[in-house]
Amino acid sequence: MPRPPKLASFPAIRGALKFYQICSIITGTMLLLLLAEMILKYTPIHVELFAGGSGGLLWFAPVIAGPDCQWWSLFAPMTNDCEMTSVGDGFNISLFILVAHGWFYVVYLFSCFRVWSLMRWPFGRFIMLALGGIVPFLSFFMEARVAREVKTYLQRREDEELHTRAEHSSLTHAIPTENKR
Repeated sequence: MPRPPKLASFPAIRGALKFYQICSIITGTMLLLLLAEMILKYTPIHVELFAGGSGGLLWFAPVIAGPDCQWWSLFAPMTNDCEMTSVGDGFNISLFILVAHGWFYVVYLFSCFRVWSLMRWPFGRFIMLALGGIVPFLSFFMEARVAREVKTYLQRREDEELHTRAEHSSLTHAIPTENKR
């Protein structure tokens, strides 16, 4: 059984929790955008989102599936040489979402590690936190659950500490008012 966090680390835990909450929401949102981008590109819709270029401010450019692409290519990756070619020009927002989510997932993992290590949870809990960045909607549920659990735990421990200190304090014991001889 791991040791409980020290009271001195509670301010660091609160800061790590706030950072985790922010990262969790950003990562979850970016993951949903990535999921939408993948659906648009790899389903029969075959489009990508671009900014600027010949299509205007925001526009969808067609993506041409190569001759080796089969209908099941999306569901069984690395089984053929399927190449998707975008015909859009300008800034590829779909590609940006992909890269940005990948890099921000690293930041998210750091925030998960920080909360996990400060709370001294078992390793399986870290894996569950990390899955929040790759399973759609999971980061939102994990963020709410982790925040509730950590805040409840910290409050309970602080209340116990105050109660324990009050029992051992000389101020709570009866102070004699008369001198007995």
